[in-house]
Amino acid sequence: MNPLPDDDDDDDALALDPAFADRFEPQFRPPCQLYLISPPVIDDGFGAKLIAALDAGPVAAFQLRLKGIDEHRIAALAAPLVDICRAREVAFIMNDSIGLAKRVGADGVHLGQEDGDPRDARAQLGRTAQIGVTCHDSRHLAMEAGERGADYVAFGAFYPSGTKTVEHHAEPALLGWWTTVFETPCVAIGGITADNAAPLVAAGADFLAVSGAVWGHPDGPAAGVRAFAGVLGAA
Repeated sequence: MNPLPDDDDDDDALALDPAFADRFEPQFRPPCQLYLISPPVIDDGFGAKLIAALDAGPVAAFQLRLKGIDEHRIAALAAPLVDICRAREVAFIMNDSIGLAKRVGADGVHLGQEDGDPRDARAQLGRTAQIGVTCHDSRHLAMEAGERGADYVAFGAFYPSGTKTVEHHAEPALLGWWTTVFETPCVAIGGITADNAAPLVAAGADFLAVSGAVWGHPDGPAAGVRAFAGVLGAA
């Protein structure tokens, strides 16, 4: 990453040209991949659903995101899910907590803006850990995360979400700008379905973070994963 200029705080106040990326020769990036996020509530039987989803098609990562319950309970729920992911070479990412990520042997941690510094996560989890940072719709926060050693930045929400309240709305042009200027992968998140994902893939998303579209699919999580095969394959 390049050093941050002094006026980066002003960058988000400037409108981003939707055609910014079109002015540059496209650089090679691996095809867009699926990044699953757990439902907001799970039980001890969730492992069977995770197995069905991961066996239905390529998935790069699974993030355990549980709010409002005891950390001991989260750790207990995580243990079999870590094994399921590891057996399938899917990265297991713990949401929010560096301590929990270390405790359960996660492959990495995803940090919100109030959840800690990527540099601390690196020190505690090691050089091979995958560290992601929520950057909402902010170019400045994304550049700052990259400077601090994040392995990926997450932008969103791109669409209304049924799993969390949307406070920040990002436009696809943000993905094009990021992937034109920086090599660090970016994740698109927020209300993404197989029907609305294509513009995000076309704009340059390296990963699609998906939750409700998979776990709430009327035909089950396996069908939810398979539904994305077309849009990811087209990319």
